[in-house]
Parts: sequence; C-alpha cells; structure tokens
Amino acid sequence: HRDVLCCSKILFWNFAIKRFKEFLNFTSYFSNVWRMLLPRSLSRGQHLASLTLPLCQAFRKKSLLIETNLEVARIKCVGNQSKANFCAHAHTDKFIPECNEPSDTDLARLREFLDTHQRLFVLTGAGLSTESGIPDYRSEGVGLYATSPNRPVQYIDFLKNDAIRQRYWARNYMGWPRFSSFQPNRCHYVLSDWERKGRIHWLVTQNVDALHFKAGSRRVTELHGSTHRVLCLSCSYRTTRHAFQAAIDAANQGWSVEAKQILADRPDGDVDLDSEKVKEFVVPPCPSCGGILKPEVTFFGDNVPKTTVHFVLEKLFNSDAVLVLGSSLEVYSGYRFALRAHDRGIKIAVVNIGPTRADKLVDVKVSAKCGDVLQRLLV
Repeated sequence: HRDVLCCSKILFWNFAIKRFKEFLNFTSYFSNVWRMLLPRSLSRGQHLASLTLPLCQAFRKKSLLIETNLEVARIKCVGNQSKANFCAHAHTDKFIPECNEPSDTDLARLREFLDTHQRLFVLTGAGLSTESGIPDYRSEGVGLYATSPNRPVQYIDFLKNDAIRQRYWARNYMGWPRFSSFQPNRCHYVLSDWERKGRIHWLVTQNVDALHFKAGSRRVTELHGSTHRVLCLSCSYRTTRHAFQAAIDAANQGWSVEAKQILADRPDGDVDLDSEKVKEFVVPPCPSCGGILKPEVTFFGDNVPKTTVHFVLEKLFNSDAVLVLGSSLEVYSGYRFALRAHDRGIKIAVVNIGPTRADKLVDVKVSAKCGDVLQRLLV
C-alpha cells in the first residue's frame, strides 16, 4: 500500500511540474501574474522568498526583461546545479558583520523621515546584497579586504595585460553559474513595492548583480554597470553574460577545474583558481572585430560615465529626500550624491551597519541590518 501511494505521489508531481513548465512558456502572462502577486504580499510587510525559492529550485532557467534609463537588456537567471547549495546561498548571514537590532527610537525617527518625504531618491550598496549571500569588499571582519590579501583587478591592468584578462575571465567563468543564480532578498522586494506605490522617485544602485531588477524594480540606474552584460572595447558589439558563457564553453571544451581547485568566493562573481589551470584558459575575442571583451561594469580605477552621472543628478534634484541603504559611501562615485544633496538642502537618511563617509551630512542614521529595518517600515 505504501509503495502504491509513493508511486502515485511521484506521478502527481511529475504531471504538475510538466504542466507548470508549459505555463511558464507564456512569458507575458506569467509576468503579469508575478506583478499581481508581489504587491499583495509586500503590502503586509512580507517578502517573497517563500515563493521565489520553490520556483527557482524547480526551474533552473527563467528570463527577465531588464529596463534601465539607458537600455533594455535580457538576462537569464540560471539556478545552481544543487538545490541544497542554492538554498544555502539564498539565505545566509555569512557575509554580514555583527550588528544590533534597530532601536525603537531610531525606527521612529526613520518612519517620521519617510512620512515627511514622498519622492525618495534611494541609493543602495553592497550591504543589501550581502543579505542575499553575496560577499562585499569592506564589511568589517567579513569583507574581502578583511579576509584576504587579494584585491580586485584594476581597469588599466585589465586593458594592458593579456595574462590578467585571462585570469579574470577564467575565474569569472567558474563563478558565473553561482553568481547569476543569487536571488533578491526582503530588502529588494520592499523597495520594489515602494516603487509601485509611487514612493520612490528613482533608485540608484552601486551593485552589479541585477537583484533590484530581479525583484521587479524598474526605475533603476546601475551606477557601476552590471555583470549580466558584456561589451567590446573597440566596437559597438554587446551581448549578455549568459551568451558569452556559451562562447567560453565552446572555446574551452577541453578545459576543466576540479572542485578542490576552486578556492573561495569573491565579490562581483568570480572565484580564486589554481594559477596553473588559468594558463590553459582561452578568452574568446569580440566576434565582430576581434577586440577585447569586458563586463559592462566600472572597474576599480575607472570612472562612471558622465552621461550616467548627469542623469542621476537630475533624478536627485527632482527628489525631496535621499535614503542610503547598505553603503558606507567610501567610494566617491556614490558619496558625491550625498554631497550634492547636502549642498541643496535635501534631507538624507542612512541605514548601514557601522559608520559611513557621509555621517556628518545625514539627518537620520540607523546602524543596523537593512532587512531588519525595512521589514519594520510601512509606507
């Protein structure tokens, strides 16, 4: 009797999964349903991890239309090969520094700030993505700078040194399946809900992981670009990172790395690899002109395009307050907007673990984990 019951359950779930896969082929219809589901959950102060995790576990591939102020690009969210591994990196505090719960006094001040201002300019940093399991550079005790002597590649080195480009793409190639499968956390979903309610005038993120877009936000500028896009430095050729992953596969069919040779996760999607294996790696050139291909991100030592800066400043000046989430603002590309807001008399609130470069400029400061704060706020 138990064997018959077990077989019946297996047949039922196989049938259900098959039907649901057919349903997902109707992309536009699924997108509309997804948008209808999000506001109802979030209006109750809840996030959709319980909904997104089963979907991403059951279906390793789905596509999401990305809309930015500068372009429309298609990215694919590729699930991890192991469901257990996916769950592990979907919910982790491994890369979050120790911190206290937000105090009632701080929360009250922040609620008053939000109630007073209706057109928010939101600036997000790595402190949001660490709650999705993505490591950052500067977090005290757990960031890359605190745990490793390694440093991110410099833009000038990437341009001039073939070996550095080879090492970069080899490590990025191995880290991409995992990095591209990271999912938004409660912070991203709350901000997406605020946008739909008309409370966010514009959101600027310093992160390159596309998690805001995955959560449904659309009024977004990726200040430092996105790892989900690749461009040629010599011509106008552009492609998705997933398409480039396929090109790398084709160029490196005899190349492989054993699990023991993958040494550690790093921010921005790459991993440390054995140097001997890197020497055998082939980096595909631009298929259009043979030039150098680079992720569409602002490397260390490079500058954010002026057109992007001017666009963001326009959005800032049309806002009535600034809310900084999960950023120490140590990098000037983000700090400049706090400076300009202060110069114009625009009020600033910050939620971040530990001190920030703009602490002397802000009107409200909450030193706590962003997720712990945002889930307690209603707008």
